[in-house]
Amino acid sequence: MRKIFGLACVGALVGGMAVAAPTIDKDYVKSLAAPGKTVLVIEYYDNEGEVTNRKGFASREGYRAISPTDFQVDGETSVHLYGLEPCDGELTVRSEDFSGTCAQFAQDQLQIMLKSAKVLFCRAFVSEESAKSQDATCYGYYHYPGSLDSVDMLEEQLVSLGALRVAKGSDGKPLREDLSEAETIGQKGYGMWADPRHKGQ
Repeated sequence: MRKIFGLACVGALVGGMAVAAPTIDKDYVKSLAAPGKTVLVIEYYDNEGEVTNRKGFASREGYRAISPTDFQVDGETSVHLYGLEPCDGELTVRSEDFSGTCAQFAQDQLQIMLKSAKVLFCRAFVSEESAKSQDATCYGYYHYPGSLDSVDMLEEQLVSLGALRVAKGSDGKPLREDLSEAETIGQKGYGMWADPRHKGQ
């Protein structure tokens, strides 16, 4: 898994809104791990960046990607990684031995990240709490003894791998300016950016 350094944003992005949420406490995220299960915690924030509620889930099977940017929490709820999209059409990624649609490649990469995580920690705005599809920003805790012990933002990783790109709003501006450095890394030739058909998109 590629590590991303130097990605700074003012405050924090919570479910697509910039609020003054505290920096991720990586030790806290790691402490949520439970043997034999993937733990998911969703925190909900108000306009002041304060946590208003917290929901916890645990799954022995892990969580399933249901689209390039969404994964299923339970029978009622899914999480949507805000501000991202796959490229359009077909894609060939030789390094991954993949040939197919952009959407399938992105969904496969999201599934890998979900399956590998011991903990998924998501932040959403309080208005998302009762929504069936909740806009959120999510982090994963990955631990492989002797080689990796890290807490990484899913969106940063997926964009830097070229699995997804930052979507643009109706005004043409990026919806996730906090991921501009990750996208620059991806554009060096990873994922969709390794396919000449998508370099100019």
